[in-house]
Amino acid sequence: MPQNSTVPKILIVGGGYAGFYTAWKLEKHLRKGEADVTMVDPLPYMTYQPFLPEVAAGSIEARHSVVAHRRHLKRTNVLTAKVTGINHAEKVATITPPVGEPYEFSYDQIVVTAGAVSRTFPIPGIADNAIGLKTIEEAVAIRDRLMSNFDKAASLPAGPARDRLLSVVVVGGGFAGIEVFAELRSLASSLVGKYPQISFEDTHFHLIEAMGRIMPEVSLPTSEWVLKDLAKRGANVHLDTQLTSAVDGNVELSTGEVIPTDLIVWTAGVMANPTVVRGGDLPIEERGRIQTRADLRVGTPEAFVEGAWAAGDVSAVPDLSGGGVGGFCVPNAQHAVRQAKLLAKNLVAVLRGEDPKEYFHKNLGAVAGLGLYNGVFQSGKIALKGFVAWVAHRGYHGLAMPTWERKFRVVWGWWNNLWLGRDLVNLETVQNPRYVFEEFAARPRPAADAPAPAVTAPAAQATASDKAADEKPAGQKTAATKPAAKKTAATAAAK
Repeated sequence: MPQNSTVPKILIVGGGYAGFYTAWKLEKHLRKGEADVTMVDPLPYMTYQPFLPEVAAGSIEARHSVVAHRRHLKRTNVLTAKVTGINHAEKVATITPPVGEPYEFSYDQIVVTAGAVSRTFPIPGIADNAIGLKTIEEAVAIRDRLMSNFDKAASLPAGPARDRLLSVVVVGGGFAGIEVFAELRSLASSLVGKYPQISFEDTHFHLIEAMGRIMPEVSLPTSEWVLKDLAKRGANVHLDTQLTSAVDGNVELSTGEVIPTDLIVWTAGVMANPTVVRGGDLPIEERGRIQTRADLRVGTPEAFVEGAWAAGDVSAVPDLSGGGVGGFCVPNAQHAVRQAKLLAKNLVAVLRGEDPKEYFHKNLGAVAGLGLYNGVFQSGKIALKGFVAWVAHRGYHGLAMPTWERKFRVVWGWWNNLWLGRDLVNLETVQNPRYVFEEFAARPRPAADAPAPAVTAPAAQATASDKAADEKPAGQKTAATKPAAKKTAATAAAK
C-alpha cells in the first residue's frame, strides 16, 4: 500500500492476536486518508493460540487455526519481516526483511504487540530436545512426532526402545500444559485402536509441575477434579517436582526418577518477545515487559511516552479489576483481543485530539478442553466439568476466532470430525519434502578419469633399457637370450 507522507504513519510491531485486531479495528475507525497503517511480522498470518492443543491432537486443521494477514487487512501495509530495533527518540524502527539488507522506517505512532515466546531455564538438554507450544508449526510437529512414534513402535518388540517412543513428557501444569497433555492423551487413546501391536498400557504420559497444584486459573476443587480425571485415563502428574536434566531425551526429575522419551513438550511459562523488547529504547519493567499504562500508552501512571502504545503479552498493563497477578493483566487471549480493540479506539481518539479511555476488564472465567467430549469451565464459583464444559469450550473459542471465514472453517471441521472421526494422518515427512525426489533423481555421470601420473625414475630407466634393446638387431637379441635360457635350465637341474 503506498505511503502518504502528509498523514500520520502508524507502525504496528507484531501481527499476532493483539496486532491483528489493532490493525483490523484501525481500518474500521480511521477515516479514509486519516493515517497510514503498516504492520510488520515475520509470519504472514495470525495464529489463534488457544487452538494449538487441538491442532496437536488432530482435532482442528492447522490452516484453519491461522488468519492470513493480507486477506483480511485490506487497507494496511503488511510487511513480512522483523523489527530488530526501535529508536523511539528519533521515531525510527529498524526492519530486517527475510532477504535483502535491513532498513529504517520512520513513524509517528508505534504500537508494540510482538507477543511472547516460550520461557525456558538453563536445564541441560532442554534446548536440544524439547519443543514449545507457541506456534502452529510446533503444534503440527508435536502431532506428527507422536503419530510417527506409533508407526515406529509398532514394528519393535517390547523393550526400552519401544517404551521411549511411546512415552510423552509435558513440562508445565498451567492451562496450556494441561490442555496439550490431555489432548495428546486423547489422541494416543485413539491411535491405540489402530495398532493391534500396541496396547493402552504400553503408552506412558507424564506431566511435570513444580507447584503443588495445576491450573492456578481455576479453583482448587476444579483442579483436583482434573487430576482425578487424568489419572483415570492413565496419565501421571508429578506435582512439587522439577525437571533437572533432559540430555539425550532422558528426563531426570528432582525425585530421582528418570523417564526416557522421544517427545518433550515445554509449556512452563512465557516471556515478552526479547527481539523487540531488548532492541529498543522503550521503558521495560522488572519482568522484561514494556511498561504500559491503563490507557495502553507506554509509560507510567505519572507520565507517558508520546507516540508509543503496547498491548498483549509483550506489555505490562495494570489490571484495574484487581484480579491480575502482581497487579497486571495476565498474558492470555482474553486480554489481548480486548486491549487491542480499545487501543485502536484510543489511538484514533488521540489523533483527533480526544482523551483515551482506560482498559478495564474483569476476568470472565477460564475454559479448557481435555480431549474429545471432555473439558472444564470456571467462572467465579461456578464450575462445569465434562461434556457440558467441553461444549462451552468450543462455543467460546469458536466465537472468539477472528473473521467469519475462519469461524466457518473451524466449525465445519468440527462438524466433519463429529461424523468422520479424528484426522489421524501423519505428515511428518512434509518437513523434508524432497527426500523421494532426491532419492530417484538422475544425476550427471562422474567426470572422465584423469590422465595417468608421470612415471617414477626407476620405471623410466626400465623403459629406456627396453627402448635400447628394441633398437638392436633381431639376431643379436635372440642370441643373447638363448644362453640365458640354457643357464636357467642348468641351474634348475642342479637343484
